[in-house]
Amino acid sequence: MDFEKYQNLPTIILLREVIRKWWQADLTFANKHGVVLTWQSGEPPLPPNDFCRLSVLAPEGERRCSESLRSLHEKFKGNKRLRQALAQDCHLNFTLVGAPLYLDAEYEGMLFVQGLIRHPLEEHSAQLLKAQLRELVPVASDLDRALARVPVLDTAEMGKLSDLLELAINEILRHEEATARRDEPPAVALPPPPESDPFEKLIGRSGPMLEIFKLVEKVAQSHSTVLINGESGTGKELVARALHHQGPRRDRPFVVQNCSAFNDNLLESALFGHLRGAFTGATRDKKGLFEVADGGTFFLDEVGDMSPALQVKLLRVLQEGTFLPVGGTYPKEVDVRVIAATHKDLAEMVKRGEFREDLYYRINVIRLHLPPLRERREDLPVLIEHFLRKHHREGQRARGLDPEALPLFNAYPWPGNIRELENEIERLLVLGGDREWLPADLISSRIRDAVMPGELSMSALRATGKLPEAVEALEREMIQRGLARTQHNKSRLARELGISRSNLILKIARYGLDRGPDEAEEND
Repeated sequence: MDFEKYQNLPTIILLREVIRKWWQADLTFANKHGVVLTWQSGEPPLPPNDFCRLSVLAPEGERRCSESLRSLHEKFKGNKRLRQALAQDCHLNFTLVGAPLYLDAEYEGMLFVQGLIRHPLEEHSAQLLKAQLRELVPVASDLDRALARVPVLDTAEMGKLSDLLELAINEILRHEEATARRDEPPAVALPPPPESDPFEKLIGRSGPMLEIFKLVEKVAQSHSTVLINGESGTGKELVARALHHQGPRRDRPFVVQNCSAFNDNLLESALFGHLRGAFTGATRDKKGLFEVADGGTFFLDEVGDMSPALQVKLLRVLQEGTFLPVGGTYPKEVDVRVIAATHKDLAEMVKRGEFREDLYYRINVIRLHLPPLRERREDLPVLIEHFLRKHHREGQRARGLDPEALPLFNAYPWPGNIRELENEIERLLVLGGDREWLPADLISSRIRDAVMPGELSMSALRATGKLPEAVEALEREMIQRGLARTQHNKSRLARELGISRSNLILKIARYGLDRGPDEAEEND
């Protein structure tokens, strides 16, 4: 079974991104023999958390990880009636969740996600886990930070993850059925399929986003290095993928690495690979991600977190197209387009001596700045509609937000940007159950408190009285607070609230919120 083709299915790519965003975990394939494909090919393993990564890098750890995976594999292989996802604990007491793939009643392998915990670890359990890992990797360090990043999934989230894995399996089955039908000779000649939209995952109609789309179209066909700057959650990886799939390297690998995920030694090994015997535990040669990405695109996220020593090695790859594996004596050549991203101000880091000036100018050939969501609020309605469709499940009736909910979304600053908005919409769909319209009182308290803090929270305003009066009270309070926040700049407030300026002026007059005659007029 060729699992490589499945990894490039649009739904599988999307599910992998969803699982990474929600739980910082990775979707992985194992074949019908229970062998993880990335481990078998010698490529750097990509388990979801640092504990799993370190364990797989150690020979004994990889053996124990394989045994844990094989236990789940045997359950699927031994009982063909098991078609749903199952959970299995590993040797480090993490949980892995897998779903089996059967084609023509034959077991072909499974999709799985590993390295999860179901409850926050108590101090004793945390110390035991760190001790277990140090038995496998004595040089492991900064485990407290690694432990804080381990994804915790409660029962409800485990159920959602299981649903996603089963959805991925069904998508593979549909792909196989479609392939079988396509291989049959058609009765009549069929027109060529339309080309897919490279921007289908980039949602937005605002001026800033339209400028981004135009620039991506221009830049995609070149081989120049691109620097994407933007806050966390603004969609930097999605833009990088659009650049790759729109460009001449679309049929070659697209590789992703977050530079803040590892310490120096592990990141160097992940990027450039290592030779057998290069360090304790290096029992075989392993490719680096630059070699894996040869001919394609390498997306280096959070490049501002890279150490000065690794900055030098990255600069050499960009300038000369060569790198030296850890423990190697002969350089390797690669042809890779690098797309770097960061939420930091690299120019300021250069001034402080924290980032190499020559590397900064080398990666800053073309710069794309992704605006935060608070600067493109006109995209909120279309983003909300997109995420409502994306996370809608069978049996749910939700068609949209109640009219009283949208002003809260417009007034909130969205520090987590698009990622935070998507998580909030998905939460509303889950809590909304079979409601047709999702009410404002289901919105997270952090949003309501940020927009209407203290005693004038939305719940207090709507605690008594009839609904129309409560909605008016909420609207009046939001406009009053917005006027104070914007110094009565009606144009700005209208944009934040998602209404026209003329409509806002009518509401201000209706609620008696006009300025006094002795106050200065706003400067729009």
